[in-house]
Amino acid sequence: MNIQLNGKKVFFASDFHLGAPDTSTSKIREKKIIKWLESIEDEAAAIFLVGDIFDFWFEYKQVVPKGFVRFLGKIAELRDKNIPILFFTGNHDLWMKDYFEKELQVPVYHHPIDIQIQGKKLLVGHGDGLGPGDKQYKVLKQVFTNPVAQWMFRWLHPDIGVWLAQKWSSKSRISKLGQAENEFKGEEEWLWQYCRQVQKNQQFDFYIFGHRHIPLDLPVGDHSRYFNLGEWVSQYTYGVFDGTRFEIRTFDPQ
Repeated sequence: MNIQLNGKKVFFASDFHLGAPDTSTSKIREKKIIKWLESIEDEAAAIFLVGDIFDFWFEYKQVVPKGFVRFLGKIAELRDKNIPILFFTGNHDLWMKDYFEKELQVPVYHHPIDIQIQGKKLLVGHGDGLGPGDKQYKVLKQVFTNPVAQWMFRWLHPDIGVWLAQKWSSKSRISKLGQAENEFKGEEEWLWQYCRQVQKNQQFDFYIFGHRHIPLDLPVGDHSRYFNLGEWVSQYTYGVFDGTRFEIRTFDPQ
């Protein structure tokens, strides 16, 4: 994939976790996200939403989760203005199918993809299940992505299925931001290790991931960098690429 800037910029954000930890708190965050989208739309060559945008999302054949109307409406408005939006699934919203593609003309990616912008190569993805760590989640992901398990879950009434998912989500990291696992792990940062391993065989200028819930800017070899986008429950951080420089910024609606 090749993106031309034509004097504009590409924006990246992840881990909105819309729906968590409760409806009222999520709506406040949703409005802030919309303000951010409004603030960047005039200079956006493309917008990458890099996973865990929803704290839970499961597409039944004829049903999608309740809520997020303002956010979905804003996405539709941006697409009507022909602003490309690329959506990546994360570990919380990995059950996305084709609703976004059919309703909003927003492509959904389930794995990292490589793109070129102004001659620079970027590898972009949510980051869950990559690298040497996250062993417990890797086992769970095999279950969650199993077609039989998904078929069985789909036969639960949505009131039951969503309730179960919300109970599970209440135990997630985003509801417990004080946990040490959200702190920088130094050389044991497994996504950083993943980037360095990839770089041995395939050269990228920038590695862009979410999932870790901490904004990071770390070297990968002599000429590449790994960026983590942080989260939007307490930090409101996002990435900006102008064709030469990538940087992490914090959104302040004031």
